[in-house]
Amino acid sequence: MSPFLAEFLGTALLIVLGNGVVANVLLSKSKGQNGGWIVITFGWAMAVFVGVYAVGATSGAHLSPAVTLALAIAGKFTWADVPMYLLAQLTGAIAGSITMWLAYKQHFDSTADADLKMAVFCTSPAIRNPFYNLLTEIIGTFVLILGVFFIAKPGVGLGALDALPVALLVLAIGLSLGGPTGYAINPARDLGPRIAHFILPIPNKRNSDWGYAWIPVVGPFIGAALAALLYLQIS
Repeated sequence: MSPFLAEFLGTALLIVLGNGVVANVLLSKSKGQNGGWIVITFGWAMAVFVGVYAVGATSGAHLSPAVTLALAIAGKFTWADVPMYLLAQLTGAIAGSITMWLAYKQHFDSTADADLKMAVFCTSPAIRNPFYNLLTEIIGTFVLILGVFFIAKPGVGLGALDALPVALLVLAIGLSLGGPTGYAINPARDLGPRIAHFILPIPNKRNSDWGYAWIPVVGPFIGAALAALLYLQIS
């Protein structure tokens, strides 16, 4: 399997399971309806675990343009392969979102609240303030990327569980820093599903909030770059 295909499949798995747990909690008549924030954050952590475990040996399991950018800045990934990885991640996120929608189509049809339907796909702020929303995404991604740099090559191998530390880091970020913006911390994770929300024939859906869409893209890129630059200074 090529690294491009691995990144595509890994990101698709991430989004199927990550947005899938949001759908399970938010959509009408789902068996997991009203499961709450803990279920969502734990589900996203497990989505990261599965995605990283599935393709880590083939592509390094970046699964995020922010991770790819940070590794390139730190000299751990070749710049020539950055566009290919970003394309794989974005298209994988779109494909994963469409797959999730197919699994929950009856529940999308049964849900009246258009905001909840959009929330299954992409993030939105609890309190809309572009400066603080951007800052929150920068901080969350900074923590993620700095953590990834230090746990990507563990001194003690865990076999199949090598993906677990990153999953636990994402869980911690969701529980601690996820409240203000829904912790996108990954440009593809937000933009790909937002595009899917825009193009899919979801009944009675709202607009895809393109006015906010730049924040979960730009914020993670800034946070990733800052974390990479700091890592270069202290490593």
